Amino acid sequence: MLRLGRREFGAHEPVIMAIVNRTPDSFYDQGATFRDEPALARVEQAVAEGAAIVDIGGVKAGPGEEVTAEEEARRTVGFVAEVRRRHPDVVISVDTWRHEVGEAVCEAGADLLNDAWGGVDPKLAEVAARYGAGLVCTHAGGVQPRTRPHRVVYDDVMQDILDVTLGLAERAAALGVRRDGILIDPGHDFGKNTRHSLEATRRLGKMAETGWPVLVSLSNKDFVGETLDKPVKERLLGTLATTAVSAWLGAQVYRVHEVAETKQVVDMVATIAGHRAPAVARRGLA
Repeated sequence: MLRLGRREFGAHEPVIMAIVNRTPDSFYDQGATFRDEPALARVEQAVAEGAAIVDIGGVKAGPGEEVTAEEEARRTVGFVAEVRRRHPDVVISVDTWRHEVGEAVCEAGADLLNDAWGGVDPKLAEVAARYGAGLVCTHAGGVQPRTRPHRVVYDDVMQDILDVTLGLAERAAALGVRRDGILIDPGHDFGKNTRHSLEATRRLGKMAETGWPVLVSLSNKDFVGETLDKPVKERLLGTLATTAVSAWLGAQVYRVHEVAETKQVVDMVATIAGHRAPAVARRGLA
């Protein structure tokens, strides 16, 4: 059982996490939801399309202009409070590696801290424990936030992913983070080249076998683009193919830009796997 905010999710229940960027320079939408009105409209649409979680980020993942903790908090805290007011049952996640920001958004009503940079600030887990929030434990290859990997080498990338994410998860639990609120994430593209991310996908079942819920953030990423030689706006089909494979191998939470399309894919896979009934079953029965 995965428990986040007011929601509980069964072991085989696919969960959609919609990305809401509060940045002027995001790689995918170039700041389309930087202002409050379009960002709130994005939340409304995502929830209507089936997202159970909205993941709010105040800093672009890649290199760019410096964003201080104060500016990151300015972009996210008030927005979290407004989303909480409008959507009391939606799970609010905040994508941050800074404990100061984590504390401020938890005060405003966040349910989950999405630490995409692999515990670079060890105090973030302490914040999650103190507020009863969930925590995403990610493999980032030891790189610093907002830096790109350069000639990264692993003896066994999946073993490194397991060692890091399980270590972070057990540390979080020891600090008091609820075990049913901890997720592990292989960190596609973070501290990895394309071949590493492809191998992490191919062997994702190893993560699912640990018993921790697995979150994957695949949406329109560079490893998809390089695999198919496609620019950012032409990566949806590759993303959905990778999503289907990840779902079959046991991923549970999907951090995405395209909610409706992803929901169809993961629902179809869950139904083929026998974890979900067809929405309608009339064929051959009339």
